[in-house]
Amino acid sequence: MKNQFGGKITPALERIYSNSNHWDGKKFLNLEATGMDINIRTLPQLLYKQIFQRQGRSPSQQLPVLPFDKKNFLAGTEKAKFVWYGHSVLLLRINNITVLVDPMLGPNAAPISPFSVPRFSSDTLKIIDELPPIDLMLLSHDHYDHLDYQSILRLIPKVGRYFVALGVGRHLESWGIDSKKIKEFDWWDDKIFGDINITFTPTRHFAGRGLSDRSKSLWGGWTFRTNTENIYFSGDSGYGEHFKEVGAKLGPFDFAFMECGQYDKYWHQIHMYPEESVLAALDAQAKVIMPVHWAGFALSLHPWKEPVERFIADAYRLGIPTCTPNLGALIELGSTPENKWWEQF
Repeated sequence: MKNQFGGKITPALERIYSNSNHWDGKKFLNLEATGMDINIRTLPQLLYKQIFQRQGRSPSQQLPVLPFDKKNFLAGTEKAKFVWYGHSVLLLRINNITVLVDPMLGPNAAPISPFSVPRFSSDTLKIIDELPPIDLMLLSHDHYDHLDYQSILRLIPKVGRYFVALGVGRHLESWGIDSKKIKEFDWWDDKIFGDINITFTPTRHFAGRGLSDRSKSLWGGWTFRTNTENIYFSGDSGYGEHFKEVGAKLGPFDFAFMECGQYDKYWHQIHMYPEESVLAALDAQAKVIMPVHWAGFALSLHPWKEPVERFIADAYRLGIPTCTPNLGALIELGSTPENKWWEQF
């Protein structure tokens, strides 16, 4: 279990983090006051609901994942392509470069907890064996539902480079990854990879893998700009003014993957309600939007289908095109499949 926690904070690392405007000397801070309403009074009720009130929070059967179409994924096209594997796992092909985002493909989103949070799909670690070489892996933050020890170890032989949130590099190094392959990003840092301009953007969230490292690494989203396309991955976030700033600085976006799911009134400031996710996409000036951070795990108390249903209903009300592909489907940017596949589960 010890390996699950990743790398430890050291004074040398804290000196590096202190170069960030978002480090207060002990931890990283959000751009606006952010917290969770979980305390000695609310915790027992939350734990009871999490353990015993499970009706409707998971699918009636395991969610199938379509087989990986390697030939068509690697085939050259003018438009970017992607495959979504549930939750926030995205495999992108942009200008003949393969990018893997937050590859949590493990079976349990709470590996250090006495109560497991099982994945809605089975045997997803095997997907890694079918993937092509990964030119670049991106990690938005270090929570277990985004940074998975088993997945990282299985991916090591395939991955060329790692772009990660500031502070996440220590986990990868502790798991045997060469530090020369890792580049850490503060908010608004950018780097050209191939011919993709990649920027790390602010979110309203937190980080940490244990009791002693809360917010001792950063969290955020990513943008991908080429000469012909502009794509936004929102990252985990509560609603905030940063979405307008992202849109003003880096938008408009042809396509946006928007965090949508695992929300609750007790942690509303770190995870958006679906209607806020749509509003955040509007703030960021996104033309086509897709909900992610759902269909993977029951990390909150809402019904598992609720995030996507509320998201598409509000987007339809506002006239914004949405994309809701099957798990594992290969999608070319510009197409907007609205397959309500979840209704059969």
